[in-house]
Formats: sequence, C-alpha cells, structure tokens
Amino acid sequence: MNKVVSGADEAIHDVRDGDSLMLGGFGLCGIPENCIAALVRKKIKNLTCISNNAGVDDFGLGLLLQGRQIKKMISSYVGENALFEQQLLRGELEVDLIPQGTLATRLQMAAMGIPAFYTPAGYGTEIAKGKEVREFQGKPYLMEHALHADFAIVKAWKGDRFGNLVFRKTTRNFSTSMAKAGTLTIAEVEQLVEPGQLDPEQIQVAGIYVHRIFQGTGYQKRIERKTTRIPESKK
Repeated sequence: MNKVVSGADEAIHDVRDGDSLMLGGFGLCGIPENCIAALVRKKIKNLTCISNNAGVDDFGLGLLLQGRQIKKMISSYVGENALFEQQLLRGELEVDLIPQGTLATRLQMAAMGIPAFYTPAGYGTEIAKGKEVREFQGKPYLMEHALHADFAIVKAWKGDRFGNLVFRKTTRNFSTSMAKAGTLTIAEVEQLVEPGQLDPEQIQVAGIYVHRIFQGTGYQKRIERKTTRIPESKK
C-alpha cells in the first residue's frame, strides 16, 4: 500500500524512448515540474505527450521541446509557446490539435473504460477527416476514441502514502481524469501526509489509481501573461 518513492528520478525510471505520457497542467497551473525536469535529465526521446498545452519556452513541456524530446503533441492549445509554434510550422513536431472539450472528454472516457463516444464538436472541419459520422436527432456527430497513455504524470496539492490525492482549485484541470486514464500513474505533491490526514470528502483521486507518489520541491508560482492597467495620467 505504501506507494512513496524517493523523488522524480525514481518515479520516472522506467519511462522509455517512444512512450506516451499524459501530463497535467493548464497554462502554467498544476504542471508536474519535478517529473518534467527528471525527463529532461534522462534525455528520453520520441515521446508522445498529451497535455492541454505545452507550457512556455522555458517552463513545463517547453523544456522537453527545447531538447527535441517530444515527437508528437496531442493538445488543444498552442498559446504562448513560440518554440512549439516554430517546430510545428517547420514540420519538426507532429501535432494533433483537439477541441478542448473533446480532449477532456476523451480522457474522461478512458478513465471510465468507455472506448468511444459521439460529439458534434469539429464536424465540418479538418478535425472530422477520416472519422465516423453518425446522425442523432437530425444532427451530425463525430465518433471520438478514448485517449490512453503509458504513463499519467500529475501534480497535486496534497497526497498520502496510499496515493490519495487532493488538488487545489484549478490545479485539478485535466489531472483528475489523467490520473485514472494512464496505464501507470505518477503523482508529485506539494504536501505528502500520512493516511487519515486527508478529509475523505476532499479526495478527488482515490489511491487505487495512483502507483507512485513523492514529495515535490522548488515549485514556481508563475503568471502566464502579466497585464497591468495604464494609469489615466499616462494615457
């Protein structure tokens, strides 16, 4: 039952070249920073990474992009990462862009063991190419498949040594579904506590889904884009 490992390097020790990874995060919120740093150190190549976005140039998945460690990104947003955009436009990076709601639902379906579902999102666009279309009540729907990965890597606010996880506010983003959809799930946490110290009503991912957990360190509180109001006197 004790799922605690010494740190990120031990947690990702069996990730290999060519593996598929789900990584939690939304913008710069809830990113498994320690595990990403360990993947950079390990210099693993040809990864398929599933995440809402790819961080920024010098943070999050942007660090793996710098080392050309990612072969394919499955995400819904290019956003603030200039390197992501450059590699996409140069043909150096395979990218599967998915509507954000569809991405979230494909993860949820994998977590629930449902192999496929139908959605109207993307019908009549490039996203629909090669996909089965069915009509329900006079409206066309695309069939989308559940999204699985070899590893799910998430960051939680608190966790216990049995693997039960609590996320703080928006840090749960895609992570709660990912934690249930990966073949092997790794969680890094800001606070590692003993069993019984978490309020059962607050646990968002049960320990049965988590295989390894560790206390993370050095977390950054970043702002993706800082904006300020121009004083009236300077307009």
